[in-house]
Amino acid sequence: MQLESLTIINYKNIREGNLRLSPNINCFLGDNGMGKTNFLDTIYYLSFCKSHSNSIDSQNILHGEEFFMISGEYNRMDTPESIYCAMKRRQKKQFRRNKKEYDRLSDHIGLLPLVMVSPDDAILIDGGSDERRKFIDGVISQYNKTYLQYLMNYNNLLKQRNALLKEDSQQDSSIYDILEEQLDAIGNYIHSERVRFISDFIPVFQHFYTIISNDSEKVDLIYSSQYNEQPSLVEKLKATRDRDKLIGFTTSGIHKDELEMLLEDHPIKRIGSQGQNKTYLVSLKFAQFEFLKKIHGFKPILLLDDIFDKLDAKRVAKIVSLVSSDLFGQIFITDTNREHLDSILSELEHEALIFTVKEGVATQVGLL
Repeated sequence: MQLESLTIINYKNIREGNLRLSPNINCFLGDNGMGKTNFLDTIYYLSFCKSHSNSIDSQNILHGEEFFMISGEYNRMDTPESIYCAMKRRQKKQFRRNKKEYDRLSDHIGLLPLVMVSPDDAILIDGGSDERRKFIDGVISQYNKTYLQYLMNYNNLLKQRNALLKEDSQQDSSIYDILEEQLDAIGNYIHSERVRFISDFIPVFQHFYTIISNDSEKVDLIYSSQYNEQPSLVEKLKATRDRDKLIGFTTSGIHKDELEMLLEDHPIKRIGSQGQNKTYLVSLKFAQFEFLKKIHGFKPILLLDDIFDKLDAKRVAKIVSLVSSDLFGQIFITDTNREHLDSILSELEHEALIFTVKEGVATQVGLL
């Protein structure tokens, strides 16, 4: 799959952009704060109906303007796909595929599989368990529509139960019974899909980490869930109602699951160096790419935002070797250093289109 052209108006600091793109490698070069990442973010938006860095749509409109627009022309399995998105202040977002508007944005997820590697990924290690659950859910949702719908249903039910818990008046226990039975049934399905995914994902992740680290460290992922201990949480939800009322939220369910990230059998958050953490995160994302490629039957788009920072020369060389192989398809890279970028691109066999970015304007400067 390739993104052939990209049109942008009033997105973040990009007033206007019309780019014809290489099917192989596209590089955005410029100083920090000039808007390199914003160009990658528009591509992310066309896949996920939202920004990678700011989920509040109105805040992505260029300051002083009333709307933004992003459109992309794709070649997906030898079939053209035209994707259009526009957002006006105080109005509903428009999202269209081949000029037809979606009834639900969730129907679009998975059409244009994409993996983004960025400095923001550090939150997977440093952040709370909700960030790691989002990673799992984000991958599965790109190929399993039922899972995405169940996840949305679960979150709606959870909001309803939490709202009941916070009310002062006594509620009929039968209302809790109905909500808890539904939460348990949907949660059980979500848990089973997560277990299946993690089981298949771990060896792929470990394979990439072994290559990049030159087999110098052992890594693992452990998925922990209350469903691992018991097949049903209905009785537990019922037993914890009084406690949940006191604290105002639901303490049992798949929304409390955790993905433990281990380096040499210890939490990487505690013992990992900057280079090890970066290697871990890149390996996770490359495994995500390989997993989605296998599921969809074609190569997703890969976005590499400032990927080589905090990595030693040997690990950079390993990543470049992987990227230059046939494992990947269309790639978008950002960097601040032209010499650094040229040295990387010299190792690649594919042509690379280079854009310089200054104050939100991308200018094509070369083809290597």
